[in-house]
Amino acid sequence: MSDDYDENDDNGDNDSAERPWNRKDAEPEEPKRSFLRELAVILVVVLAVAWIAQTFLFRQYVVPSQSMEPTLVGGPGPNGEARSNDRIVIDKLVYRFSDPQPGDVIVFKAPSDDWDDSGPPRDSSTLSGKFLDVLSWFGYAPPNEYSLVKRVIAVGGQTVECHNADGGTKVDGKLIKQPFVDSAIQPPGSPPCFDMEFGPVKVPEGNVWVMGDNRSMSADSRYHQGDEFHGTVPRNDIRGKVRFIIWPLSRMGGVGSVNPQK
Repeated sequence: MSDDYDENDDNGDNDSAERPWNRKDAEPEEPKRSFLRELAVILVVVLAVAWIAQTFLFRQYVVPSQSMEPTLVGGPGPNGEARSNDRIVIDKLVYRFSDPQPGDVIVFKAPSDDWDDSGPPRDSSTLSGKFLDVLSWFGYAPPNEYSLVKRVIAVGGQTVECHNADGGTKVDGKLIKQPFVDSAIQPPGSPPCFDMEFGPVKVPEGNVWVMGDNRSMSADSRYHQGDEFHGTVPRNDIRGKVRFIIWPLSRMGGVGSVNPQK
């Protein structure tokens, strides 16, 4: 037996330990990191595009009530039955380059407390409220404001009024045409002004006078003449023009403007 130390033995063992097939290779971790980086970049890009689109181009809304029937459907049916509310898309770009026109269907923020005195729909000071506010930036939650959808009947500088003795709604002294009002869903025997006579009201420059197509079920400009804008909607409160119904599939399609003054 020999007690001599063989240096080559250690070297041999070390060499063996350093061989590729005897040590873990860290290289497969790099593709995983690369994938995660790419995923993060894609997520940031998607969120950025969503924010830009929702802020400047278009936005989705859900129609909550019957006030715009038959053009837009929302709320319970005539007999109280549940149904799918229309989901609509508004064009936020069009009014950056042109003014709202008679017949446009628009979404707008409540101009005053007279339209809604309950305040914002959610409390942004709470954690859940803040979370929904963030989702709202990207279009995944509704904005924290009371939004309405109606049709423009008269614009700035025009005078609007309705008296049953005159036969209905007039703009600048002329009776308007209302093919979008379905008499079949109005109470039997409704007078020309339905449940409210009003005016004359001179619409301030930059504002619009709005009414719901379902006249007897719409709390529109007629009902808010006592506020600071005399029931009209300022341009700055208009969020956009309704362009499409995207849900339900059975009602998918465009929402056109029908000028009642022509």
